[in-house]
Amino acid sequence: MIAKIGRSSSLYGALAYNNLKVEKEKGQILFTNKIIETTNGAYSIAQLADSFEPYLIANRNTEKHTLHISLNPNPKDVVDDEKFVEMAQEYMQKMGYSEQPFIIFKHNDIDRSHIHIVSVCVDENGKKISDKYEKMKSMNVCRELEKKFGLIPASDIERKQADKVFRPVNYKAGDVKSQIASVVRHLPRYYQFQTLGEYNALLSLFNITTEKVEGDFKGQSLKGLIYFPMNENGEKTGNLIKASLFGKNAGISALELHFLKCKTNLKNTSVKQTLQAAVTIALKSTNNEHDFKKQLSNQGINVVIRKNDTGRIYGITFIDHNSRSVWNGSRLGKELSANIFNEYWNNNIKPNIKDTIELAPKLSRKNDVGLPQQEPHSLFDFLNTEPRCENSLIDVLGGILPDAQGEDQEEVDFANRIKKKKRYNN
Repeated sequence: MIAKIGRSSSLYGALAYNNLKVEKEKGQILFTNKIIETTNGAYSIAQLADSFEPYLIANRNTEKHTLHISLNPNPKDVVDDEKFVEMAQEYMQKMGYSEQPFIIFKHNDIDRSHIHIVSVCVDENGKKISDKYEKMKSMNVCRELEKKFGLIPASDIERKQADKVFRPVNYKAGDVKSQIASVVRHLPRYYQFQTLGEYNALLSLFNITTEKVEGDFKGQSLKGLIYFPMNENGEKTGNLIKASLFGKNAGISALELHFLKCKTNLKNTSVKQTLQAAVTIALKSTNNEHDFKKQLSNQGINVVIRKNDTGRIYGITFIDHNSRSVWNGSRLGKELSANIFNEYWNNNIKPNIKDTIELAPKLSRKNDVGLPQQEPHSLFDFLNTEPRCENSLIDVLGGILPDAQGEDQEEVDFANRIKKKKRYNN
């Protein structure tokens, strides 16, 4: 189990965030301690705040008086409401907050069951409760609770980090927003791409696509991105989701900055020439789409092909997991543009392919097929996995990043706001 402790100067903000979940039927209050009861068991934010007011009045010098704690068991742990309450009470007792007013909220809008505790760190006499060695103390308490309640230890989670991977979005499983967020918030950290088209090719491996929207509203120019989940046939399905719901890094402004940065980073490297050579060799040694894609996938390169309703190839993009970069075919050279592949595979017009000897100077360290020998990060061990079928690109990708599924983007944003306030006030 992992405990996250946040401190802020806004009791109202912490209560509003959690109680809004309750009002939207995405959460519930499991337990209250020293909280003024209501006749019907329902609470408003003002009613909840009233129970904390005497404590805050007694001490006006402590700026970060509000505690916002989340307790997060492993997603595989089965914890019922009664056990959650017992765990939370014991956690608060061992951390020195058992005599404080506090509220236990359970969030049930994502698959990962977890609870939030809102309290204050000043006692009824106005004395601030010590937070000395708080993180270490909290870790020790969590280890004790894991043993007592038979939970999967967090240490085991860390040791098995390599087994944690991202998965393609499954629109049938629900909570699509969280599934998409777990991908789009992190991809720019790991991959370089220079256009929205190249970004979309990468997203397609995760059954996601995005579109740019532009227009005027009340005289104000607007532009942004919307994201869609895709079904097994690569078709948009479900409702559109605005990029702003995934955080600023998923929006068009941040991505455009990423495009420019990648363009500069890739300009003076041999990545383009190396990939160009690999693709050309594969094109020369195969005569159909299936074999071409299979040969490159075995070397850690995915091929994303776009076709119209008649089967004409109008786009081709290469995702090189060795260099973690994405390249549209025409960016590699006109001899590797979509039209060349369409003529070859659909019309049997073989392209004028450069001889392999001409490509040799472009390869720095070669193996028996002329590709550079590289040591991918351990996150890329999936490259040894052969795809089950040519249309299942994600089978090649398998998993590339630490698992972030099950995160609630609203929760992440709320935690970030608390951190920002702390930095500004310091």
